[in-house]
Order: sequence, then C-alpha cells, then structure tokens
Amino acid sequence: MDPSRYGRSDRSPIGRWFWEIDRVLLLLVAVLIGIGLIAVAAASPAAGQRYSGGNVRFNELHYFYRQIIWIGASLPVMIGISMMPRDKLRRLCVVGAVIFLALLALVPVIGEEKNGAVRWLNIGVGQLQPSEFLKPFFVVALAWLLSLRQSDKSLPVFPLSAVLTGIVAFLLMKQPDFGSTIIFASVWIAMLALAGLRMRLLIGLGVAAVLGVIIAYFTYDVATVRIDGFLFGQGDTFQTDNAMRTLTAGGLFGMGPGGGTRKFGLPEPHTDYIFSVIGEEFGLIACLAIACLYLAIVGRVLVKLLDEESPFAILAAAGLVIEFGLQALINMAVNVQIAPSKGMTLPFISYGGSSMLALSIGMGLLLAFTRRNPYLTRSPYVVKWSGEAVAG
Repeated sequence: MDPSRYGRSDRSPIGRWFWEIDRVLLLLVAVLIGIGLIAVAAASPAAGQRYSGGNVRFNELHYFYRQIIWIGASLPVMIGISMMPRDKLRRLCVVGAVIFLALLALVPVIGEEKNGAVRWLNIGVGQLQPSEFLKPFFVVALAWLLSLRQSDKSLPVFPLSAVLTGIVAFLLMKQPDFGSTIIFASVWIAMLALAGLRMRLLIGLGVAAVLGVIIAYFTYDVATVRIDGFLFGQGDTFQTDNAMRTLTAGGLFGMGPGGGTRKFGLPEPHTDYIFSVIGEEFGLIACLAIACLYLAIVGRVLVKLLDEESPFAILAAAGLVIEFGLQALINMAVNVQIAPSKGMTLPFISYGGSSMLALSIGMGLLLAFTRRNPYLTRSPYVVKWSGEAVAG
C-alpha cells in the first residue's frame, strides 16, 4: 500500500482507515509477525523431527510454510476487522462470544485429545480450539456489559459478569486448561477495577483468587502436578528444565540461525517453547528485545486510551491488551522457569492456525478501538467512571 496515494483529503474507506489507524501499533505487530516467521523457521526442523513419525520425506520447513499460509489467511481478517465501526464490532463480539461459548461447552463431549488435554474440535479441514477464539470476543462482550452500568447503575452487571466468567472457567478446567482459566479470571478482575468496582470488593476478589489457587492445588490434579513441579521440583520437570537449558545455551548473541542443537530435545519447540529456541539461536539479547516489543504494544495502547471518552472503548481495548500482554508474559515466564508449565503459545510468534487467527481477530479489534479521527478535535473533558465530566 503506497501511503502517498492516501492524502488527508481522501475520504475513501481505505483512505479514512489509513489516517485513523494507529500506524505505530500496526508496525509493532508487523515486526512481531516477522520475528515469528523467523522463529518458526528456526524451530521447524526440531518440530518436524519429533512429529514426522520417521517420515524421511518430511520437509524440515513444513511448519514454516504452513505458518506463511496461516499468516496470509489471518492478516486480511485483522485489517478487515480494524476497519469496522464500533457498534458493528460490539454486535459481532456478542454473537461470537455466544457461538464460541457453546463450542467450548461441546469440547468435553466431542473434543479430541492431544498431549493429555481435550481442547480441540475436529472441523474436517483441521482442528479448532474454541477457547482461543472466545478470548477476544468474550473480552469485548464483557466490556459492553460492564459499560451498561454508566447509563443505569441499578443493573446487576458485576454479578452477571461473575456468572459468565465462572461458566467459562468451569468449562476450561474440564479440558483441563488451567493457564487460560487464569487469563480469563485475571482480565475479568482488571476490567472490574476499570469499571469502578469498590476497592474492598476488589480486595475480596483478590483473596478469593488466592484461595481458589490453594483449593485447586488440593483438589485439581493438573494444578497439583504443575505447582509441585514448579515449587518443589517434584514430578516430571523435564520440559521446563530443558527449556531453560536451551534458552541459555546461546549466550548473549546466540549460535546463529540453524546452529541450535538443544532445540531438538524440546517437546514443543515451535509452539510452547519457541522462546527458548530464539534464545539458543539468536541469544538472550534477542529475547529481551522481544519482551520489550510486547511491553511497547501494551504501553502504546494504554497511552492511547488516556484521551478516550467512551467507557465501552476503554474497557474493550484495555481488556484486549491486558489479555494479549498476560499471555505473552506467561509464555516467557514458563520458558525462564518463573511460572509453572501452562501449554500457552507466544502471541504472533508461536506456530498455530487457531492461535494466529484468534490473535488476528483480537488485534483487529484492538486496532479498531484505538482508531482516532484526525478531522475531529478531542473534547477537553474526560469521562470519569462515576459518570461525571471533569476538566482534562
């Protein structure tokens, strides 16, 4: 796309989109996707060796070529969603949340098992992970629900949001998917704080969350195994130990593209542990740069929201970027052994069709909610969550 073609006087849909979109945010995401392609190419031989079943004709760049296809399918989705108006996005996300919540409920019944977990539905042409697609739709639907309190404070939006989040958490724990459960619950609490829930209630939720983890430790086998392995080194810690050794094997500057050898011992080098592959082949400095890139995306969105006046847009964009940043943080934390293993992909870097499409939907929504009309002057007033306008 040639920027010179789209002057500020261009009122075509593409012209308006070009001047309204946060081009810095779009560039940061494009850099992440580019890094992801390089990382998947580095991890693809190790993944191919592990999952080819001894097929000597298996292309060692199989996952790299498939990732290119997924990116080609996902980018138009991201751009298309980012061009949509907010009212249509709200309706889309409410419908999407209902559909994927229903599909999530079907997973324990007709889902397929992989690596000891039942998280996928077979749709003929491939596997679909409903929880990945539910994340962005649920966040925006939750933002719409919580924003209704600004027009009618008598609406029981907080209890209703708790019920909906509880249903999602229950279905995720059945799979089991403890990591995604933590993300949904954390994003919900963060959005409640932004929506104006009283501090004592937030403290109560925090205490309840800690108690919930303790109860899960004693009653939920998956949580027991993961926490025992993390805190006490009990059970099978091969994955996290090997990931840490792989991550640090390359030193500061790495062994160079294709030079890594420890990656061939990783269980999921192209998905869960791709951050360790990056560390081995491109060095710890490259890992630090990636972490800074995620931090820049989160910071960029939060700064953009400082002059946003719509409670719904603030809640939606903040919830989406918190979910995005939290997923990246958990994946990197697992790779450096400061969090239990959770089986979670690194956004826009790990290989995966469901993951790439779902992340593109989420980022398209985020780009849409941070769009700014350059022809309009922002109001000198900001809306407080109490509903009062004060001088900005």
